[in-house]
Amino acid sequence: MSDQQPGNQTPGTPDVSESELRELTVDELRQRAKDAGVESTSTLRKEELVQAISQAHRSGGGQGDAGGGGAGEPGDAGPDGGRLRTGEETSSSVRYSQEITSPDDEPEREGRSLATTSHEVIREWAQARDAVPATVEGTEHGDHLGVLRFDFGGDSDRLRQVSWDEWFETFDARRLNFLYQETRKDGTQSNFFRLESPDREDG
Repeated sequence: MSDQQPGNQTPGTPDVSESELRELTVDELRQRAKDAGVESTSTLRKEELVQAISQAHRSGGGQGDAGGGGAGEPGDAGPDGGRLRTGEETSSSVRYSQEITSPDDEPEREGRSLATTSHEVIREWAQARDAVPATVEGTEHGDHLGVLRFDFGGDSDRLRQVSWDEWFETFDARRLNFLYQETRKDGTQSNFFRLESPDREDG
């Protein structure tokens, strides 16, 4: 009876540990990714494969859910637990921003520059501004999303709206950080945001 583990008995959705995935070879990861339904695995680097497999298992079985499934819902901190991603190209903007890892974290002051990778924080910020996840038309790479943006109410005809699952899958595969403000210095709501990669200049 002691080997009954109710939390791990859901058929077809095994728990995936990213630390275990990182111990696999790239070839093994590509096979796991294909099995999980990830496309274009031959072009992905090891860390991108790990993130893609993890994302596929988190969102598995959720297709058909209009409005984006579970990505960014309460409790979804993302693969890095909301913590910032760092690398050789980490900008001073990221270094001087206040790190936010959950919706419970409060800005230190009005107008403070904030940064996060938490799916829940990002989705909550966007929905408070009636913003919808989107990509810039014409910047796609094959079947991969192009430049990630938010549509604040049809203010650009170059934006194509996408699901939260697609948006966050691309956000995590590119190891982006979300820089933003909740309010301006005068306390009014701010729509400022920027996406930055610590690995390369991401325009």
